[in-house]
This record gives sequence, C-alpha cells and structure tokens, in this order.
Amino acid sequence: MIERDWRPRYVQLAEELRDKILSGEMPAGKPMPSETELAASSGLSRTSVRNALRQLREWGLVRAEQGRGTYVRAPRARVRRRNIERYQWEKDRVHQSEDERRSTGGTERDTGLTVDDLQFHARYRTLPATDDLARRFGIPTGTQLLQRLYWTSAKHEDAPLSMSRSHLLYDMVAANPALLDETSEPWPGGTQHQLSTVGVEVDRITDEVTARPPMPDEADILRIEPGVSVLALYKTCIDTTGKVVEVAEAVYPGDRTELVYDIKLKRWSKR
Repeated sequence: MIERDWRPRYVQLAEELRDKILSGEMPAGKPMPSETELAASSGLSRTSVRNALRQLREWGLVRAEQGRGTYVRAPRARVRRRNIERYQWEKDRVHQSEDERRSTGGTERDTGLTVDDLQFHARYRTLPATDDLARRFGIPTGTQLLQRLYWTSAKHEDAPLSMSRSHLLYDMVAANPALLDETSEPWPGGTQHQLSTVGVEVDRITDEVTARPPMPDEADILRIEPGVSVLALYKTCIDTTGKVVEVAEAVYPGDRTELVYDIKLKRWSKR
C-alpha cells in the first residue's frame, strides 16, 4: 500500500524547491520561476504557490525584490556560539597585549570570519533603569545606566549576524571616560577588558535563552523575514564580590544561529 502524504501541498512544493536550492540545481542569485510557471508545473493554485514561496522566505532561502520577482538567496553566514568556552576565552584575553586583542574578537570566533570580513556598529546612550533592569542589577529603579547597542555585519552580506543591548552601571564605568565613548568601539578585548580598566573582574556569568518573535527594531536591523523567530540570550555578569556589573541581551536570527553548550559532568565515585 502506498502511504499518502498528508502534508499541505504548498509545504510539499516548498520542500521540493528547497531541495533544488540546497543541491545547487537552483543556484544563488538566480530568479525563481514565476508564480504562473510554478502553478502550471505543480498543478497548484496561485495561492498555494504564494504560500510555498512565503515558506521559502521564512527559511531564508529566497528573497523577494519589489517589481522584479523572487530570487534564490546566497547562504548567509551562520553563528555557532559556544558560550562556556567563549566566556573563559574572553576573560583570559584581558591580560593579552593590545595587538593580540585587536587581532580577533568574539564574533570572529563564533563565525570563522576575520576582522577584515566584518563591520562593527555601536550606539551609546544613558537611561534610567527600568523595573526589569533594576531587578536584574539589584538596584533602585531609575538608577542611571549606560546602554550600548551593538550589531555586527559580514561585509559581503546585507543582514547583520546579531545585535545586542548591553547595560552597565553608569557611575561604575564613568571612572574611565573612554568607556563612555562609542567611538572607542570595537574595543580590543571586549567588555571584560573594559571592566578590568575600572578594577572589575568577572567571576561568573548566567545565561538565559528564550525563543520569541522579533521586536520591530530587531526585525529591521537584522533583516528578519516574517515568521522567523529570534533567539534572545540574556547574559548577567557578576564580579568577584557578588555584584552584578553587566546585564545584556544578545539577539540572534533563529534561522542561522546555533547555541552550543558542552558541559563536563562529574564522574560517579567508585564504590
């Protein structure tokens, strides 16, 4: 007996087209067949064909250009972030020379790209702590914070790899005026080195990861197609005295990001 495929026909068509794209039969940069052509070759309605193309856009495989049609998208760079290793690597870099710290950074580690492959953007502003940020820092609501908005792009792509909002206690970092200047970015050695310049050593970091729809500004900056969720990573940095010194939220497009945790477990004692 032949088993019937109960999936919607537009999903079946989307997967057939996906296979052709991934195999190279439909190469990057080339136009997709028109809706009329796909309807004729598949025997589906134009509505079903449009749904199939929408599914391909949500998978990040095609892009729609106004007035021109739909094109196969070149594969975007992927982020593979190993946070447990990454945070220790960032701490170890604090005592490296400036030349060593300038040679590479966290994004390069996560993507395999080089410094010359990337464009880095930063915007700073001060703001009062919201109730949520105050709770995370353990400070009164309204305490002045320095917010740093970052996003990093591969030069050969139109969509950033990630964006993040980092919050620091303003009075703490104001001890080094360079930490208040967004033109100092990208800072060689990143946040852990920045904190070290005001006498702060990070002792531990807590990560909380959720999947959610993107906020409008996130979808705009990251060029996220409708229907694609983001991975939101809340990072809380705590110093050696037990004080929270940074609260950051990194936002990654869910269709091209992997978060990897390799955790060594203690062995059972021999009995």
